[in-house]
Amino acid sequence: MNHDATVILIDDDPHVRLSAGQTLELEDYQVLALADARQALARISPDFAGVVVTDINMPGMNGLELLQQIKQRDPDIPVILITGFGDISMAVGAIRNGAYDFIEKPFSADLLLDVVHRALEKRALTLENRQLRQELQAQSAPGPRIIGASPAILQLRKLVHTVADTPADVLLMGETGTGKDLLARYIHEHSPRRERNFVAINCGGVPETLIESELFGHEKGAFTDARERRIGKFEHANGGTLFLDEIESMPMSLQIKLLRVLEERAIERLGSNTLIPLDLRIIAATKADLRALAETGEFREDLYYRLNVVRIDIPPLRARPQDIPMLFQHFALLASTLYEREIPPLSPERIHRLMSHDWPGNVRELRNLAERYVLLGEACTFDFDDRPITEPEPVAQGLAARVEHFEKTLIQAELARHGGSIKDTLESLQLPRKTLYDKMKKHGLDKSDYRGGPD
Repeated sequence: MNHDATVILIDDDPHVRLSAGQTLELEDYQVLALADARQALARISPDFAGVVVTDINMPGMNGLELLQQIKQRDPDIPVILITGFGDISMAVGAIRNGAYDFIEKPFSADLLLDVVHRALEKRALTLENRQLRQELQAQSAPGPRIIGASPAILQLRKLVHTVADTPADVLLMGETGTGKDLLARYIHEHSPRRERNFVAINCGGVPETLIESELFGHEKGAFTDARERRIGKFEHANGGTLFLDEIESMPMSLQIKLLRVLEERAIERLGSNTLIPLDLRIIAATKADLRALAETGEFREDLYYRLNVVRIDIPPLRARPQDIPMLFQHFALLASTLYEREIPPLSPERIHRLMSHDWPGNVRELRNLAERYVLLGEACTFDFDDRPITEPEPVAQGLAARVEHFEKTLIQAELARHGGSIKDTLESLQLPRKTLYDKMKKHGLDKSDYRGGPD
C-alpha cells in the first residue's frame, strides 16, 4: 500500500474533519482536510494518486456536484461519500453514477480505514495499468524504441513521455554511442509534430564555412556560389523538429545566431532582410559537459541556459547491465532479418561476459557486436573474451539482494538465449511453468522484450 498517496477529506463540520483526519494520519496516510469542495478541484488531475472522501450535504458545492466534476476530469478517481441520516437512497444513486462507496455518520475508525485502504489499492492498480498500457503502446508503435527494463531506462522513458507532447526544447546529454539520435527521433515520433519533418544536422560534421548556410539557407547571389535560393534546415523543419547533434562543435559566431532564433522563433536567409517566422522544436545533443565549456568560455553561457530548460541524461550501457541481453537479442534479430541468417545460440557464459563488459562504445558497440555475431556465428570472437569476468555489482550489498540479482540475471540470460521462448527457458532452468512466470513477474521481465521488434 502506498501511504504517500493523498486522501482529500472534505466536510464542513470541523469536528468530523479533525477526528477523521487524525484517524487517517495515525495510519500514516497523507491527509488534506478541507471545508469547501471547490478547493479540492484544484488538486484533482488524471495523475492524482489518492482518493477523495467527501460529505454529501455542504454549503456551496455539495458532495454530489463535486463527484460529477471529478468524474469529468478522471472517471477512475475513487470518491467516497459521507452520508447523514436520510441520505442513503441518495448515496446509492451516487454509486450508480460512479461513486466508489459511502459511509454513514456516525462511522467507526475501522470502517473509514477499510474503505480508504480498498479505494487506494484500486487507484494504485488503475494508475499502474495506465502506465503499462502507455509503455506497451510506445513499445509496439512503429519507429524508434527505448529498449530496456532497468530502473535507469524506466525513469528515462517516464521523463521522455512527460515532455514529448510539450513544445519545450530539449537538451540530450550522453556519451558517444548511447543513442542520442534515436532518442531525438523517439521524442519527435511521440509528439504532436510527428506528421511534420524531423531534420537532423551534425554540427561537428559540417565545415564551419558552410554550416550557417546549411541552417539558415540563402538567397540567390548571397555569396559567390549561391546560384539559386536554398531553403535551410530551420525552414525545412518548420512545423516539426530540428535535431542539432554535437552542439558543442557549433562555432561561437553561430551560437549567437542560434540563441536569437531560440528567443525570436524567426530567421533571415543569408542575403535577405525578410524575417521568416518558425514553429519548430529544437532538440540539441552533446557528449560534452556544456556547463564546464561555458565556464571556460568555449560555449556561450546564455545559450547553455537557454537549451538547458529540459535536460535528459542518457545512461551509459555499463550503468544498466541487466538490459544487455534484451538489447543484444533485439539487435541480433534485426541483423538476422537484414542478412537472412539464423541467430546462433548464445551460451550463458558468453551472455555473462556481455553483461560484465564495460562497453566504452555503449549501445552502438553492442549493436555492432550483435551484427558481427549473426554474420560469423560461433566463429565470432568477442574482443573481451580473454578478460576475466567481473560481476556487475547490485545496488544493495546484502545476501538477499545478491541472490535476487543473480536470479534475475540468469533468467534474463536464458530468455535472451531462447528468443523469449517460455518453453525452452523453463526447460533449461528446470523450473515449473508457474514458478518461472512468478519469478518473471517479480523481476519485471516480459518475454516479448526478448523477441525484438522495430528499431
